[in-house]
Amino acid sequence: MNKIIAASLRRLFLAGFLPAFTALAQTGPENLTPVVITATRTPIAVTTAGTAIDTLSADELARMQVTSLLGALHGIPGAPALASGASGAVTSLFLRGSNSNQTLFLVDGLRFNDPNTDYAFALGGTCVGACDSLEVAHGPQSTLYGGEAVGGVVSLRGNRGSGAAHGAAVIEAGSFGTVQGALNAQAGDQKQAWTFSAAGGHTDNERANNSFDSTTYALRYDRKVSAAVSVGATWRGFVASYGDPGDRYTDDPDNKDTETNQLATFFADLASGPDLTSHVVLGGQDRRFVSDNPGPFGHQVTVVKNRRAVLDWQSTYTGVAQHRVTGGFTGELNTTRNTGFGDINQRQQLLAFFVQDEWTPVERLYLTAGLRSDDFDTFGRATTGRVTAAWLTRDSRLKFRASYGTGFRAPGFLDLYGQSAFYVGNPNLKAERARGWDGGVDYYLPDNRGTLSATWFQTDLDNLITFNFAVFPSTVENVEQARTRGVELAAKLDLPGQFKARFAYTYLDADNLTQRNRLLRRPRHSGSLDLWHEFGGGFSAGTGLAFARQREDIDAATYSRIDGENYAVARVYAAWQVSPRLAVKARVENLLNQKYEEVNGYPQTGLGAYTGVEWKF
Repeated sequence: MNKIIAASLRRLFLAGFLPAFTALAQTGPENLTPVVITATRTPIAVTTAGTAIDTLSADELARMQVTSLLGALHGIPGAPALASGASGAVTSLFLRGSNSNQTLFLVDGLRFNDPNTDYAFALGGTCVGACDSLEVAHGPQSTLYGGEAVGGVVSLRGNRGSGAAHGAAVIEAGSFGTVQGALNAQAGDQKQAWTFSAAGGHTDNERANNSFDSTTYALRYDRKVSAAVSVGATWRGFVASYGDPGDRYTDDPDNKDTETNQLATFFADLASGPDLTSHVVLGGQDRRFVSDNPGPFGHQVTVVKNRRAVLDWQSTYTGVAQHRVTGGFTGELNTTRNTGFGDINQRQQLLAFFVQDEWTPVERLYLTAGLRSDDFDTFGRATTGRVTAAWLTRDSRLKFRASYGTGFRAPGFLDLYGQSAFYVGNPNLKAERARGWDGGVDYYLPDNRGTLSATWFQTDLDNLITFNFAVFPSTVENVEQARTRGVELAAKLDLPGQFKARFAYTYLDADNLTQRNRLLRRPRHSGSLDLWHEFGGGFSAGTGLAFARQREDIDAATYSRIDGENYAVARVYAAWQVSPRLAVKARVENLLNQKYEEVNGYPQTGLGAYTGVEWKF
């Protein structure tokens, strides 16, 4: 079946896509050079970044009819995301082969996860709004963002509203009893702006007790108070309920998981003079997760409550020629109550300071260097550093870049303080550590028609926290080492003839050096492809493919190590713009009805067809 998919795509490429590619040098409408924030915490052109960074805009996601955060991540090289089941299931992200809890999520500039606050349920079900943009910075980023930024940082950000008030409403229905919809609106001028989006719905999925209901909403407001002061606020929420039948051997008829996750920020931008600006964020997060599991041996209910308060301040000084210096601090207080394994009821305080210098010593050479110190009241201090370099050729077509950085993951409350009849935490744990480097090249096509990228990377990890079952009660220790290395390839093309394409491929070696085996569930080969064409008359269509090969997994029945399943999943989608306000859309997921499991024992849904309408106002 994989050979059939590959052959079909090859014929499509040769027949229609390759001729368009050869015409790339032709002139066309100019696009603006993308500006990114995650790479340096300051707005920079992507062409000057020494960090390997990928972006997805709201317009791109809408064109590909991708509404979920999980679906968006499938288009990012080095970011395989594997779900333990169908829509809404717990999902793990192995950015550059790092563990799922070694990738930091930022939502509207606020930390979304830490060792005690999980994102796995939200990752499998959160919708991406029409006013959102996504940035992924690869490699250790702890110097800018602190703990968990070992594999990198995924940043979901609501954009400032623009233009006269306008919006859109979408409703869609299809296979597996799926009904979902979305509503978005925005407006903005120089003085004030706002955006609002909401999305969600219901699906039964294919298995018994596997329905998923969710709502994701986001609101942002900006106001310019004076020439020197601008303020704003964001509020984003995720509310979901998931019938969790477990693996296909368990088929639990009753277990249900529910989650509410609320994040809010107040932010201000201050200009103290022509050379000094500041950005301050005061934010909070409130998360409640409940696993309700009736059973023959009693009714078990696990409740997890996470609360976080954050004050983040950064100031940028440009008064020295060819330098931009940014420094600041982060203060954070978080608490966790978990009535399940470990019986956690703890709080943690963090105070961190960082500084970074962006230096352009000569034209077209861009250097950055930074240091950060994070001080936790639970386990102590972690100090990290990072340097990057980017050199752009005279015609601004080719960029060579390299980076080296260190990162860490803090031990969680369960690691430090957990208590049960068979387990006790280790209060002497240290943070997990990482050292990572990469080197790459980006080629920028004429008239900003796209980018071709290649990156070679390696990350070495030590002090990894692992269980020690040789003692009773069991405990955890800093004993293991690991290494991940590989190649990331990416292409983002805007071709003549109204063709667009995205391509991502990753080759990954991920090994546990202590146990001398491969890290679980990291595919050696993974990637995605998306081709789209505007045919005229308001009609457009596209096709996509996502694949993973050569993984090791755990058998859900025997718990033995096995070779994971290879899979390649195709999709097609189309849209007809009936009028400037009305569009009809349709898509088919898992086009060839492949039976596959991203995680052993947890089947994905088969072929699904969906159709909907969009009304702009």
